[in-house]
Amino acid sequence: MAENIKNEVLYRVYLVLFLLVLAAIAIMVKTVQISVIEGPEWRTKLDSLYIKSVPVSAARGNILAEDGSLLATSLPFFEIRMDLVTVDSAVFYRNVDSLAYCLATFVDPTFTVGGYREYLIRKRKEKERYLLIKKEASYSEMERISHFPIFRLGQFRGGFIAHPQHQRSRPFKHLAYRTIGYVKEGYKHVGLEGSFNEYLQGEEGKRLMFRAPGNTWIPLNDYAQIEPQRGMDIVTTLDVNMQTIAHDALLRALNYHDAESGTAIVMEVKTGKIKALANLGKTQNGWFEIYNYAIGGAYEPGSTFKLVSVMSILEDGYLDLEDTILLQKGKEKFYEEEMVDASFHNLDSATLRTAFEISSNVGIAKMIHKYYGETKQAGKFIKRIKQFNLHLPTGIEIEGEASPYIKDAYSEKDDWSGTTLPWMAIGYETMLSPIQLLSFYNAIANDGMMMKPMLVSEIRDGNQMLQNYKPTVVKKQIASRSTIRKAQELLRGVVERGTASELNSERFAFSGKTGTAQINYKNFKGTSDLRYRASFAGYFPTEKPVYSCIVVITDPKQNGKYGSSVAAPVFKEIAEKTFETDTQFQPFINQSRPAPLALSQMPKPSVGFAREMSYLLNNVPAWYPATYTNAHEETYWAEVLAKSDTLKLLNKAISPDFVPNVVGMGLRDALFLLEIMGMEVEVEGMGKVIKQSIKPNTRVRKQHIKLFLG
Repeated sequence: MAENIKNEVLYRVYLVLFLLVLAAIAIMVKTVQISVIEGPEWRTKLDSLYIKSVPVSAARGNILAEDGSLLATSLPFFEIRMDLVTVDSAVFYRNVDSLAYCLATFVDPTFTVGGYREYLIRKRKEKERYLLIKKEASYSEMERISHFPIFRLGQFRGGFIAHPQHQRSRPFKHLAYRTIGYVKEGYKHVGLEGSFNEYLQGEEGKRLMFRAPGNTWIPLNDYAQIEPQRGMDIVTTLDVNMQTIAHDALLRALNYHDAESGTAIVMEVKTGKIKALANLGKTQNGWFEIYNYAIGGAYEPGSTFKLVSVMSILEDGYLDLEDTILLQKGKEKFYEEEMVDASFHNLDSATLRTAFEISSNVGIAKMIHKYYGETKQAGKFIKRIKQFNLHLPTGIEIEGEASPYIKDAYSEKDDWSGTTLPWMAIGYETMLSPIQLLSFYNAIANDGMMMKPMLVSEIRDGNQMLQNYKPTVVKKQIASRSTIRKAQELLRGVVERGTASELNSERFAFSGKTGTAQINYKNFKGTSDLRYRASFAGYFPTEKPVYSCIVVITDPKQNGKYGSSVAAPVFKEIAEKTFETDTQFQPFINQSRPAPLALSQMPKPSVGFAREMSYLLNNVPAWYPATYTNAHEETYWAEVLAKSDTLKLLNKAISPDFVPNVVGMGLRDALFLLEIMGMEVEVEGMGKVIKQSIKPNTRVRKQHIKLFLG
C-alpha cells in the first residue's frame, strides 16, 4: 500500500517536472522568436511610440515678373522654443537672470525681467520641455536669440529649439493678387501658385522627433534627416510698371463710377504675352482681387462683338464698307422683340462703316438677319465665328478659364429662336470671357495672326533654366488679309469719328471698339432697374501695334454707364501712361543729327591751359560742326574762338612783363597767371572773367588789379 502511494507521488512529481521543462522550452523558443526573429519589428514599434520622422516643409520657389522683380517669395521664419529639462541645473540657475533680461528686453517686453525669471523657474519645476519663446521669428531674430545666455549652448545643453518654417510674401502686396494666386490646405488652388504648384512646392524633407512627457514632440537633433529641396522659380510675362498702371487706372474708374467689379488686361501683340492683368471687385473692406473676372468669367460681350458680325459679312462678300445699310432711325422689331440704338441719330440709312462707328444695334442686326437669317444660313454665320476661334478657350496657363458659349444654329438645346441671330449680331445670347475677346482683337492688331495668351515664360532652378515657353501661334490667319485691313480701318474710325472720338489722343493714335451690354435685360421691370456692363477693346499705337488691351467694368452706378464714358477712358489712361514710361516708344536723343547752331548760340571766347582745352574739344561730342586747330604742345595757354559754325583752338602767347588779357578765363587760371606775376588780385562776381581793371599789355609793376566775373 505504501509502495503504491510512493509511486503515485513520484509520477506526479515527474509530470510537474516535465510540464516545467516544457514550459521552459516554450518560453525559450518564444524569447528567441521575439528577440531574434521578430525583434526588429517590435523595436520599430517601440521606437514609433517615442521617435518618429516628421515632414519638413520646403521653401516654395519664387514667382518673378519679366524683369526679375519678386511677385511672390518664401521668407524663412522660426518658431523658437526651450527645453527647460535638458539644461543642467547649475547652468540654469547661474544664467537664468541674464536670460530673463534678454528675453524681456528683446523678445517679449510685456514681461518684466523679474516676471520672466519667475516664469522660467516655474516652468522648469513643471518639467516644461517645449516652452514657446517666439512664434514667428525672422532669421536675424533667431540668430540673435540663439546667442542669448544658456541658449548659446545649443539644443542639448541649452535647450534651444528653432523650428524652421516658411511664410509666403508678396513684395507688391495686392498687385495681381488673383493672378499670382495661392495654395491653401483644404481649399482649391488658385492662380499661378496653383497651376504651377508642382514646380513651386519643392520636395519635403524629414526630421526625427522624440516624444517627451506630456505627449510633446521635440526635435531629436538640430538638422534634418532628409534635407528639403527648395521649389523652382517661375518667370512670368507680367510687367510691374504696366500692372501698376492698369491696377490704378481701373481702381480710379471703379471708385468714380461706383461699379461692382472690373478687369483690365494688356497683351503684347506679337507674342501674346500678358503684360498686365488686373481684377478688382467691391468688398465690405474696399476693392480687392476676389475673383479673376478676366479669365474665369464669361459674359455677353455687347457691342464689342459687332466686329465679329461685320467681319463675317466682309468674309462672305455680302457687303463692303461703303455699301449702304438700313438703320430705321435706330428702332426695329424682330418678330415680337423691339431693338433700339443706344443713342438717337435719326438716320434711315448709312454706310456699313458709319453704322459700325456709331455702333448702331439696328443696322448691324438687320444686316446679319438679312444675309443669314432670312436665307436660313445661320449655320454659315456660326461657322465664321468658329473660324475666328471664338468657340474655344484660349488655353492660358491659369486653371479655371471659362468656356465660351456659342449657340449651334437652330438647336433646340440652345433655345434657338427667330430673335437669336439679330441679338447675337450685337453681342447677346453668346458668352465670352474678356481674355477670349481680347485674343480676337489682338489677332486684328497682329494682321490676322492669333497668338495664345501666355503668362509664364520660364521655369528656373536657381540660375539654370529648366523650361522656356515660346510664343504659340494658335492660327496663322483668322480671316483674309482684305478683311483684316478693313477691320483695322473700322476700329480706327471708332476712335477718330465714332463713339470714342472724344477720347482721341493727340500724342498717338489708338484703335478699338466700345461696348455696352445690358446685364438683366430679360427680367427688368423698368429702365431704372437696368444694369450695364461697359467695355472697350482695342490696341495701340494704331500704325504699328505693340499692345492690345481690354477693359470691362460691371454695373457702373454713377457718372456714366456706356463703354465710351466708363471703360474707354481707362483704356486711354493705360495706353498714355504706358506710352510715357515704355522706353520703346521714346525716340533716341541721337536718333537724328541736330541742326548747326547759329553764331549767337556758339560758345563765347574761352582761355585756358592748352592741353586741357585741346582734350576737352577732342573728347566731348559737339552738337555742331567744329574744326579744331590744336595749339603747339610747347604753348602753355590757348584760346577757343567761335567763327561762323566752327570752333578754333588758337595759341595764346603770354609775356611775363606785360599784363595779360584774362577775359574769357576761369577764375582759377586768371588768379594763377596774375599772381605769379606778383599782382594783387581783387575779384567781384561769379563765372568767367568778363572785364579787368588794368588794360592788357600794360607793363607789370606788381599792381592791384580787379577782375569782374559774369
